[in-house]
Amino acid sequence: MNFTAVAAIYRFEMARFFRTIAQSLFSPVLSTSLYFVVFGAAIGGRIQEVEGVSYGAFIVPGLIMLSIMTQATSNASLGIYFPKFIGTIYELLSAPVNFLEITAGYVGAAATKALFIGIVILATAYLFVDIQIAHPIAMVAFLLMTCFSFALLGFIIGIWAGSFEQLQLIPLLVITPLVFLGGSFYSITMLPPIWQTVTLFNPVVYLISGFRWAFFGTSDVSIGVSLFAVFLFMSACLTAIWWIFRTGWRIRQ
Repeated sequence: MNFTAVAAIYRFEMARFFRTIAQSLFSPVLSTSLYFVVFGAAIGGRIQEVEGVSYGAFIVPGLIMLSIMTQATSNASLGIYFPKFIGTIYELLSAPVNFLEITAGYVGAAATKALFIGIVILATAYLFVDIQIAHPIAMVAFLLMTCFSFALLGFIIGIWAGSFEQLQLIPLLVITPLVFLGGSFYSITMLPPIWQTVTLFNPVVYLISGFRWAFFGTSDVSIGVSLFAVFLFMSACLTAIWWIFRTGWRIRQ
């Protein structure tokens, strides 16, 4: 493993993030505050508790997951797409680095940015509700796994995309709806039985359920199934990236 190359890519991507640090901080804080006003105050006034947890606290894991999934995907896709757009990807491909090192640099930076945003949102949530984290180690583990898995997905999207418009296609039309329909702001047990079954085909359900279990000790699906789903998703993304670099799909073509 060429750690010098990985560190160089990582530092370059993080430098771009810190150049817009004020915007990176202000946007999630404002969005989280608005969600608490709309969902926590308006809807929370009608729904006092969900599975023994106050509704304001119940939506915190969903808010964090919504943000880190979209942030990890967007940062990773833009990070690899921009070298393709300006043509510097060929210099990277001709350098003595393999696909794992390239992926580690871009994905690591995107995951770090998403993790930073997740921590900011969690800190903001403490200003609105009282949160008790039942399993802090599991919470951190799920947070890291989600950041890395969706950064891997964003890396694939960045390679696939042929324009800046396509970069936003998957996050806006696929990921965001799946998060909203995956139990971010409600428990799937509140749905009719037929819709509970349909919802279980949504892969985001397992991520949100496992993350919520780390907070409150309750989940819609078992923690073991959630972990298996995360590892399966990460393995599929890594396999796809290996195939992309092996064949040169959308990179050398």
